[in-house]
Amino acid sequence: MTQTHTLETPGADLVYDVRGDGPILLLIGQPMAAEGFSSLAPLLPDRTVVTYDPRGLGRSKRKDGRDDLTPQDQAEDLHLLIEKLGGGPVDVFGSSGGAVTGLELVTRFPGDVRTLVAHEPPLSTILPDAEGADRARAGFFEAYQKGGWGAGMAAFIVMTSWQGEFTEAYFAQPAPDPAAFGMPATDDGTRDDPLLSQRSWAVSDYRPDIAALTHSDTRIVVAVGEESAGTYTARTAQALATKLGQEATVFPSHHGGFMGGEHGYAGKPEEFALTLREVLG
Repeated sequence: MTQTHTLETPGADLVYDVRGDGPILLLIGQPMAAEGFSSLAPLLPDRTVVTYDPRGLGRSKRKDGRDDLTPQDQAEDLHLLIEKLGGGPVDVFGSSGGAVTGLELVTRFPGDVRTLVAHEPPLSTILPDAEGADRARAGFFEAYQKGGWGAGMAAFIVMTSWQGEFTEAYFAQPAPDPAAFGMPATDDGTRDDPLLSQRSWAVSDYRPDIAALTHSDTRIVVAVGEESAGTYTARTAQALATKLGQEATVFPSHHGGFMGGEHGYAGKPEEFALTLREVLG
């Protein structure tokens, strides 16, 4: 049984789902909402699994008049959610932008989290080629502005699948054809996609407080997909792990390895869940 609730906060009405019984495990993504964990959550029956839609995404409606998606706002929201659930510490699995939010949550509210598994956080600021990563991000944003969602998503896929640093060879490539990635070439005129617009730039611009994270009582596990080697988010995960004095823990599949086929590029959710359970202990 999944129970859906709404937590009213000053900035947003947060919709969250609770399933199962056992120690609390919070699954967080960004800009992905709770539905992205629909394959993984049922595979963790020994936990009370909580998923939620971040403010301004999915079912969670904003009341603050803004549209930017920041780790700081989301960490505050999660702190209130954890209090609503009975208080910490809880275990947290954060994927992509959710992993960045998890780092901010541990930094600001260290008593909230027992173990944070930070899966491929997109932290351009800690890369040796940070300027190149920012330029590549500007590239898919420009493609989105000029050609719409299909053009922007094709450019985003090219960026996130590029192997190694963003050298001039990357920028010398011709603009990708959306049809080659199964994307529509037509433009519906919208420019508010949370991934392709500037709404989520605060995520990749985030600078983790390494000293605070290192000295926190929270156990932090940096995770990377076995199929992600050499790509942007694998490199950011490896860089974060190095700064925290650890080796990144390898998880099955890719950046969305916990997802089933209903979300497009299927991962290996059963194997992913097994590894997550082993890591959490």
